[in-house]
Amino acid sequence: MEIVCLDLEGVLVPEIWIAFAEATGIPELKRTTRDEPDYDKLMKFRLDILKQHGLGLKEIQDTIATIDPIPGAREFLDQLRELTQVIIVSDTFTQFAKPLMKKLGWPTIFCNTLEVAEDGTITGFRMRCEKSKYTTVRALQSMGFDTIASGDSHNDLGMIQASKAGFLFKSTDAIKAEYPELPAYETYDELLAAIKAVL
Repeated sequence: MEIVCLDLEGVLVPEIWIAFAEATGIPELKRTTRDEPDYDKLMKFRLDILKQHGLGLKEIQDTIATIDPIPGAREFLDQLRELTQVIIVSDTFTQFAKPLMKKLGWPTIFCNTLEVAEDGTITGFRMRCEKSKYTTVRALQSMGFDTIASGDSHNDLGMIQASKAGFLFKSTDAIKAEYPELPAYETYDELLAAIKAVL
């Protein structure tokens, strides 16, 4: 029995923090897991910047409301879910993900949660588990599933490398060069064909 684990941002929807950086004119917020492998360090950096600028959850959610899935993502997900079970495994947060899940047809997502004060200030974050993507695929494997994984960033590598089959999707040239053994694709048709081949 196979189950596909997909990253969210950069794979199915645009990067939330990049969209927010553009909306606010704060270029430092364009830094993502493609640039910074240490997610804890990255999130603390982001929260410091939000605090400096007096920005909170509402402002980010207002930007998320304007984000649509990458063209073809909904159709790709629908086709994939006809073939096998699919879980989106993301380091985003429930407070960010819900409107995007609606636009993608309510797929299952495993993600994290933000700690938010009454005034909407984001005070911290809680990860679902340590090394959440890698830990998730290992847990699924312990339940008898063969995992197939795809993502674009440093924080996806653990789940990709631990799976029966793993693919980079819309990744950076630097990551592709560093991991030449991982098949890399740029279109949903290519990724769907690659997944079908190992199902």
